[in-house]
Amino acid sequence: MSDMRSLAHAAGGGPEAPTMSTTEHIALAETYSAHNYDPIPVVITQGEGAWVTDVEGRRYLDCLAGYSAMNFGHRHPELIAAAHRQLDRLTLTSRAFYNDQFAPFVAALAELTGKERVLPMNSGAEAVETAIKVARKWAYEVKAVPEESASVVVAGGNFHGRTTTIVSFSSDPDAYTGFGPYTPGFRSVPYGDADAVAAAIDATTAAVLVEPIQGEGGVIVPPPDYLPRVREICDREGVLLIADEVQSGLGRTGTVLACEHFGVVADVYVLGKALGGGILPVSAVTADTGVLGVLRPGQHGSTFGGNPLACAVGYTVVQMLREGPYLDRARRLGEILAARVKEFVGAGAVTTRGLGLWAGIDVDPSLASGRQLCELLAERGVLAKDTHGSTIRLSPPLVIEEDELHWGLDRVAEVLARLRRRAPGH
Repeated sequence: MSDMRSLAHAAGGGPEAPTMSTTEHIALAETYSAHNYDPIPVVITQGEGAWVTDVEGRRYLDCLAGYSAMNFGHRHPELIAAAHRQLDRLTLTSRAFYNDQFAPFVAALAELTGKERVLPMNSGAEAVETAIKVARKWAYEVKAVPEESASVVVAGGNFHGRTTTIVSFSSDPDAYTGFGPYTPGFRSVPYGDADAVAAAIDATTAAVLVEPIQGEGGVIVPPPDYLPRVREICDREGVLLIADEVQSGLGRTGTVLACEHFGVVADVYVLGKALGGGILPVSAVTADTGVLGVLRPGQHGSTFGGNPLACAVGYTVVQMLREGPYLDRARRLGEILAARVKEFVGAGAVTTRGLGLWAGIDVDPSLASGRQLCELLAERGVLAKDTHGSTIRLSPPLVIEEDELHWGLDRVAEVLARLRRRAPGH
């Protein structure tokens, strides 16, 4: 065997296998993994609450939380217990049969989101694809749009996933370049511009698909009247409003759904990430019967969607949101986060924004890129992730303690101060 293959064999050799170093792990991954990600050079081996530990024994405060998939932190006892109970009983039946976890899960999630029906899937991108398919079928069957002509209005700067259909209406060259031909039927307008939404709608329009807050875009919060106006436009034109709450939903902003901040009820909600409790991929589309009822057996599905393990974990997530203190914590700590990141403006940051336990920080590009800032933060024990050049996102788990949040933000302040001292003219 080559040295790399020997390392791989040792890593999978059982409990007595030698531990690889960070350098060895990264070298092995870079040799055999497709290069579709460019990770921060940290190799995590364990997590608990808001903290993770790497293979060298170093601890880090996780301020990314799996892009909000870890809203309840790492290895939350209630979620782990639910998964263990189900692992000992049944994990998969396919949707060819019912399982005893399915009905409680879909009923609870329907109630939580205020809708009549739930269609479980796995990933967030799958759920977005599902919502698009449902909207088109609804347009043909309910709105009487001519076949093969249904269109969907989307927002520039969006991130809804990386499937072929979804990248067809992305404005990110990294997401779409080289993957054509692209799926037709989408009209992109500037995010936050309700007048542009109205102008893009015509007799073929099935839906407006929008993120209440653009996460991958850098935690972009729209003007307060944007979503209410889009809701009014959709009502007037007989168009579905689809809210992609994969990142913004399930407690991240201090409410179950980010739409609640704007007093808006969408026709269709797309959920994912935190719905799986950080244990496995779980997603869902929720809507009333008049929308989801257009699907009939055989027209859409998933082998793993609605599996008993996913339903057991998803049901526990719903119960925790209904009964636990997480929403209150996200609101209270979110106020602290917002106040602290504002202090960075003029001290290494150009602008900041956010809602709940979610913030975007635009770093002065003359000081560092977002990637460089995140690498410096990792050296100081804080994990965050960059997006779009000089922007970083902070989305710590909702279980983070106030003193931990301050500690992490102190590290951000330290790094920005260091960068300013090193910059010419400072």
